[in-house]
Amino acid sequence: MITEKSLVDSALRGWKSNVERAEKLFGDLSPGELEQEVAPGKNRLIYLWGHLAASSDRLLPLLGIGERLHPEFDAMFISNADKSAPLTVSEQSLKAAWQEINQKLWEGFSKFSDSDWAQRHTAVSEEDFEREPHRNRFGVLLGRTAHLAYHLGQAALARPKSRAI
Repeated sequence: MITEKSLVDSALRGWKSNVERAEKLFGDLSPGELEQEVAPGKNRLIYLWGHLAASSDRLLPLLGIGERLHPEFDAMFISNADKSAPLTVSEQSLKAAWQEINQKLWEGFSKFSDSDWAQRHTAVSEEDFEREPHRNRFGVLLGRTAHLAYHLGQAALARPKSRAI
């Protein structure tokens, strides 16, 4: 039991740390800085932030925490590449959505027991989960934390040199 608790606590600390790093990096940027591309012709910082917000929003139903808060983000940040769909969200509303989504996720995470993390996520059937028990909430948390950290690494390439993450 102590081992499970330790693993869950470590994973949650990793998630929270990366969310805080992302909030600091993106939330402190000006609208002009958010338009900066990671590399010439690549994703802009605002797109990466929106992509991370949309991905986190998708965690709510996937982990059984609740309904999505911002499904409208999919067209701008998931289904289409950067600059191929108009952004209808301002920097301020994206920041507010980021905070809202992550607050709701953290509240949900806090209610899970260690054994809840070992339960299947909603995108896997009971039959498939019986054959593949690694397709659980904890695995999703680990994967999405890695996804978040990956995009933070990309964003670090474009951040103004005077700012650290």
